[in-house]
Amino acid sequence: MPARTALTSKLAGFGTTIFAEMSALAVETGAINLGQGFPDTDGPPEVLDAAVAAIRAGVNQYPPGLGAPELRAAIADHQRRFYGIELDPASEVVVTAGATEALAGALLGMLDTGDEVVVFEPMYDSYQACIALAGARAVPVLLAPDVDGRYVFDPDALRDAVTDRTKLILLNTPHNPTGKVFTADEMAMIAQIAVERDVFVVTDEVYEHLLFDGRAHIPMSTLPGMADRTLTISSGGKTFHTTGWKIGWMSGPEPLVTAARTVKQFLTYVNGAPFQPAIAVGLGLPDSYFETLAADLQIARDHLVAGLRAAGFTTHAPEATYFTTVDIRPIDPTGDGMAFCRSLPARCGVVAIPNEVFYARPEHGRHLVRFACCKQLDVIDAATQRLVEGFSS
Repeated sequence: MPARTALTSKLAGFGTTIFAEMSALAVETGAINLGQGFPDTDGPPEVLDAAVAAIRAGVNQYPPGLGAPELRAAIADHQRRFYGIELDPASEVVVTAGATEALAGALLGMLDTGDEVVVFEPMYDSYQACIALAGARAVPVLLAPDVDGRYVFDPDALRDAVTDRTKLILLNTPHNPTGKVFTADEMAMIAQIAVERDVFVVTDEVYEHLLFDGRAHIPMSTLPGMADRTLTISSGGKTFHTTGWKIGWMSGPEPLVTAARTVKQFLTYVNGAPFQPAIAVGLGLPDSYFETLAADLQIARDHLVAGLRAAGFTTHAPEATYFTTVDIRPIDPTGDGMAFCRSLPARCGVVAIPNEVFYARPEHGRHLVRFACCKQLDVIDAATQRLVEGFSS
């Protein structure tokens, strides 16, 4: 008798994440890890001190199911301050275990078997897994670089992707891994389609404060007709260099928040009690903090882009986020990004991520590789110097 298969068929093809594999390679080889998107510096002292103070004050037990009241109020204040969005923190904001749990709650709570989700590929790897767990189907719309190296999509492909089976559009802007910031015209087009076809939009906005060259983040919920059909997700990890705290949130109209919260309560239920008031402190920091954060990261981006180009890669400079994508074919004519990344630690002492894992149709990203710039400048410069030396011989 054949043995039963333990893994659900819904996750057939989903193995260990590429981040675990590549981070393990970094440890094993002592390579510089420009793969996984975590900073190598701590966040603002005010935020760290607030967490320590909360621990010492006894904030170490289960927080309220919706999240600490001070954090929910701070999230509502943040949305009003930066975007003019009005939220009721009592019913339209829920704290989650990072944005990843918020996304899982939203997708599992809003999708039924047979529903379709329009997603822009490449995409963060949890999107496809959570859609599959919901018994739904991901319908990809390709983002590809134009002649200027800016990632764009075909408007007709987007319109064709939305059908009577579409329940929602899943949008990530600023976008991981491409570093794209969706423009006002692109956002308006997506909103128009959502209204015309009566579909919801779930937006992943975790990189909302990490924009370069004067670009602006446009929340989908601020566009005409979208406030009642958009669930917004973000987190404090990227903004405050506290990725290990896993403090995220979702906000929007009560029916959408409730749908996602209904699932969320059976996942972690609650998390990070002393970190929640600390993130509330962070959200209330002055504008100068957020401006300096983006300016410093832009300098790091510039170092990384210059170094990758010097190493010989075709490099697409990002408009936001931690990440820069390169085409490896000028260096490796096989264009096999997975094999390239697996050999890179031993060859050059650097770790990167193969972009094909971010695609529903991996062939579109086979030749692309992602590097992260959320590191100290001397680390970035040392890594790119290794790449230059490794590929000049």
